[in-house]
Amino acid sequence: MPKAKVNEVNIDYAVHGQGEPLVLIQGLGGPRSAWIFQTRAFGKYYRVITFDNRGVGKSDKPGGSYTVRTMADDTIALLDYLGVDKAHVLGISLGGMIAQEIAINYPERVRKLILACTAAETGATDESVIEAMGLGDGSSEAEITDLRSADMLKVMSAVISLSYNRKLFKVLLLPLAKIYLRFGEVKAISGQLEAAAAYSTLDRLQQIKAPTLVIVGTGDKLMPVHSSEVLANRIPDAELVKVEGGSHAFFMEMRGRFNKEVLDFLSRS
Repeated sequence: MPKAKVNEVNIDYAVHGQGEPLVLIQGLGGPRSAWIFQTRAFGKYYRVITFDNRGVGKSDKPGGSYTVRTMADDTIALLDYLGVDKAHVLGISLGGMIAQEIAINYPERVRKLILACTAAETGATDESVIEAMGLGDGSSEAEITDLRSADMLKVMSAVISLSYNRKLFKVLLLPLAKIYLRFGEVKAISGQLEAAAAYSTLDRLQQIKAPTLVIVGTGDKLMPVHSSEVLANRIPDAELVKVEGGSHAFFMEMRGRFNKEVLDFLSRS
């Protein structure tokens, strides 16, 4: 697959379909292949652009700390590389934070914005989730203040396990994900985690001008529904859709409903 050199980093990407550009941005540690249930469905109507964020998959994995703004800049630089002036932007989880940053700092580049299973900041994460990641009361001060020293295999295993509500997905995907993490550069993902932990758009959400859909599953164990309510309340004229029983990864587990909501929103004038 092709790679684009942007911001001194090689970004692995793919393009599917034709029409108005639609860029899909994955969450923490998520490779572009996780959009498997969206690329064909959306590619019937749009030019779908998927990519591995820095630190993940086949893209470069530079050391040091990352920021959400840096990953937003990577996305815009990729669109520049592809000759795309303006696109619909869909982000999941951390990808939703990146999408917010794009909409705030590059408003002229965004047609419509879809924020799925995400938040304006990560401070609302339930304490039980933090403990499952191994970052609770028993964590060392170094692990809390410098996430690069944390056990990222444990962190990501918890994230993956909590992302799915259906047993079939856990049984099939968790072992594969652990293999991927063991043989991948897990430490590079800590840069993404640090970026999310330090992120907030609470005082900037009113700057978003693009028509916005906020969508969340009511059974999301990682990003509470309240986080999406905050987004919808603070982004001017944003729409909020709550999918009953949907998990953090309901874009996979309930892909039919997810895809329909996204396509319906994009098709409205």
